Amino acid sequence: MKINIIFGSDGGATRGVAAKIAAKCQGRTIDIKKAGVADFENCDLLVLGSPTYGDGTLQTDWEDHIGKLRGANLKGKKIALFGTGDQQNYPTSFLDAMGILYDEVSALGAHVVGFTDTAGFDYIESTAERDGRFVGLALDLDTQSGMTEKRVTAWLNQLL
Repeated sequence: MKINIIFGSDGGATRGVAAKIAAKCQGRTIDIKKAGVADFENCDLLVLGSPTYGDGTLQTDWEDHIGKLRGANLKGKKIALFGTGDQQNYPTSFLDAMGILYDEVSALGAHVVGFTDTAGFDYIESTAERDGRFVGLALDLDTQSGMTEKRVTAWLNQLL
């Protein structure tokens, strides 16, 4: 199975998660700054990841390069999402970037897989929550970093 993991990261935390996911599933990591439309299309599973900034926006590189995603043919494409955020300092926008990516790929006809439980998180609201579940792998590397390995493994077991 060919897996492409496209991410945006400034401080390196989301890049680190992408690398961890890639190592566990023999995937290929691609920084959104260097990604091309073909990277979104030419894989069996597309994984997209972004941290959420401040009041709930996509990471800057994602914002600057969102046209690549929008230009890809994702109809019927199997896509999984992951997001990094800080539920303690940003409880009203926790993982909103993952919700933004979900809306983008859903509008393009993609088939999103890998929803996860909201249990174990303490936040007020998130656009990444739909019908009581997160639309992808939810990670808080600031206050729950010790749970990252377990969450990544469980999520990948669900996907593969």
